[in-house]
Amino acid sequence: MSHFVKQNAGSWFIIANPTSGNRNFSKQWKEIQQLLTNKKIDFSVAFTQFSKHEIELVTTAIQEGFRNIISIGGDGTLHHVVNGIMLQRYVKTSDITIAVIPLGTGNDWIKTYNIPNNLEKAIEIIHRNKTILQDIGALETDTKTISYFNNVAGLGYDGYIVHKLNSLKRFGAVAYLLAGISGLVFYKKSVFTIIFDDKTIETNCLMTLFGICKFSGGGMQFTKDINPSDGFFDITIAKNLNLFDLIYNIKKLYNGNIVHHKKIETYKTKEITVIPKTSKPFIQADGELIGTGKVTAKIIQKAVRFVVN
Repeated sequence: MSHFVKQNAGSWFIIANPTSGNRNFSKQWKEIQQLLTNKKIDFSVAFTQFSKHEIELVTTAIQEGFRNIISIGGDGTLHHVVNGIMLQRYVKTSDITIAVIPLGTGNDWIKTYNIPNNLEKAIEIIHRNKTILQDIGALETDTKTISYFNNVAGLGYDGYIVHKLNSLKRFGAVAYLLAGISGLVFYKKSVFTIIFDDKTIETNCLMTLFGICKFSGGGMQFTKDINPSDGFFDITIAKNLNLFDLIYNIKKLYNGNIVHHKKIETYKTKEITVIPKTSKPFIQADGELIGTGKVTAKIIQKAVRFVVN
């Protein structure tokens, strides 16, 4: 091992997405640098220049000896950082620690761990460096491509919303609401065959979710008994829910009580396959579109270390 590689082992490598969030990035970056310096946190930095650039930057950082990575951005930035760690073959994934300084519009992953959307407090959490090993999900689509996720993935209505969000991003936080309403009006439910453990469920389905953490879709709670390190997905099958059901239960979407609705079933499993029968719905992972149609999800227990509050 070279001196250079050894030197980086205790330092943080920052991957920052200058396009995330709605505020002035250069101003925020100046503040972040100052706060990190005040806490005597040693760091190097790289800025993403194109979609999924994080994957390449993570690989280079790990080759250079870095084992601690800070993701600056939203859920999408973190998703691609996690994929970079899971796809590299230089070190065990659990040897890598990820911390988050949130800037994006969504930031659902941080809510499970009570990481505030505040630069100073987020950097104080990194300085304290309390960590946990968290599960990661692996998704395989029809095209045999593998994507990894650290929060919530699924297909159906949620995938449709992510697809719509891409054209509504300019509206900021209200984009989630606009996409949700559009989905309720235009999304056509599909018949899903859902296979896990010794069960096969065939049902008209609004969406099927695979949860590791608690929040998705801008703060909604569709998952029931979350433990991000227990080696199980929390599966939510939202059956024939309609526009009226969701509007009537809007409060329950945000406080988690929606899982008790008679048209919703919840399960725990390590592996699940969903085969849509009547259409090819969008598949999303951590709010990123990754494909359409059939998908298989497998859990990888305690795969990556995260800094938490």
